[in-house]
Amino acid sequence: AVTLDHQPEASCSYSDDDDGLDEAEVNGNWTPQEKALHEARLKAKAKRRLRRSSSRNSTSESVSESGETPGGDPHAVKGKVHNNDRKSRTGKGRGLPKKGGAGGKGVWGAPGMVYEAEEPDVKDPNYDEAAQGDTVYETVVPEVEEKELEKMVNPIVLEYFEHGDTKEVEVLLKELNLGQHKYEFTSLAVSLSLEGKASHRELTSRLLSDLSGKMLTQGEMAHAFDKMLKELPDLILDTPEAPQMLGQFIARGIADHVLPMNFLDSYKGKVDCEHARVALDRAAVLLSMKKGMIGLDNVWGVGGGLRPVKHLVKKMNLLLKEYLISGDVSEAEHCLRDLEVPHFHHELVYEAIVMVLESSGDTASHMMMKLLQSFWKTGLITVDQMNRGFQRVYDELHEICLDVPLAHPIMEAFVDLCYQESVITKQLRDACPFRGRKRFVSEGDGGLIKN
Repeated sequence: AVTLDHQPEASCSYSDDDDGLDEAEVNGNWTPQEKALHEARLKAKAKRRLRRSSSRNSTSESVSESGETPGGDPHAVKGKVHNNDRKSRTGKGRGLPKKGGAGGKGVWGAPGMVYEAEEPDVKDPNYDEAAQGDTVYETVVPEVEEKELEKMVNPIVLEYFEHGDTKEVEVLLKELNLGQHKYEFTSLAVSLSLEGKASHRELTSRLLSDLSGKMLTQGEMAHAFDKMLKELPDLILDTPEAPQMLGQFIARGIADHVLPMNFLDSYKGKVDCEHARVALDRAAVLLSMKKGMIGLDNVWGVGGGLRPVKHLVKKMNLLLKEYLISGDVSEAEHCLRDLEVPHFHHELVYEAIVMVLESSGDTASHMMMKLLQSFWKTGLITVDQMNRGFQRVYDELHEICLDVPLAHPIMEAFVDLCYQESVITKQLRDACPFRGRKRFVSEGDGGLIKN
């Protein structure tokens, strides 16, 4: 037996895990089973220590087995780490505070740090468009296709011919996205005016002048007129006078600074089409006149309603005289429509009847009856205008008799002829002042009139 005095020092003191062995020791002796168990426990404990030490960085400051932190407070409680310590507890790193000392619960950042307003990212999954303040929605208008361009532009131009408001056309064009076909608005408007009246062409010239610089540039205007010069052979089919009219449009456009001043110079020696040369020559002649560009303001003439009355009367007299010479009713109708004064057609009726009263023979009365009959059937002269023209002659018949003594019988015959051909109504015929013959009795009757 081995006494306690000869026991090795390694077996004298152990941790709490060895308390059971001390109690199991009898008279200081170890049994073989207890000794083997003791050695196994020592190996297991050594493995646990080796496992803990290998999980940490050997170069970092770690917590010791006794719970002390190297470099920490020596008076602190052993075996316990401070909760407010911001150093890394994983044993990794350089031992500096986490996040530069700006981390921790309830901490907004490092002292003195100023955060700027962060712009919301549209690509952020949590991005909410409605939470970004007032949301402005923009309407995207698709570009008008070339096939639909004519269908959308023609109604705007035709309506403009009725009201003549260029600002309304500008507003309607802004609502359309014409895109790269914007210049074609000019060519469509001019083409429609070529088929219309002189007032329509005047309105078109004003429209192009108002839109120049706002909706259309000089380059786009020049592109449109260049296209029309190439399409003149097709335009002539509907409008034989298209070359001359297009030349007037070009001259008016240069005068109004709608087209560049060197527009005509760019075509010198480069035009093969005969119709295009006619149009360019017409423009050059108008620009070289004595009055120059100032006179081009009236290149289309003043609108019918704005013309002086004397000018309209002179035009109608010339129209009727040419008709008596040529007898062409269609030409007379065309000339009357070009005057564009439907409210003044009663003057034509008045002048036609006066010419009949001043003429000799029945030729003039029959020709004027056919002319008024044609205007009546086509609706060019309305009932009101026809009645007003005849009534004006009725009221002035006594004054006309001073110059034309036979005015009464001629008037009665013409009225009967017009009534028979259904030119006037029975009521208008009955309103004609008839001059009865006064038959006197002999002188002895005292100058009494025989009934």
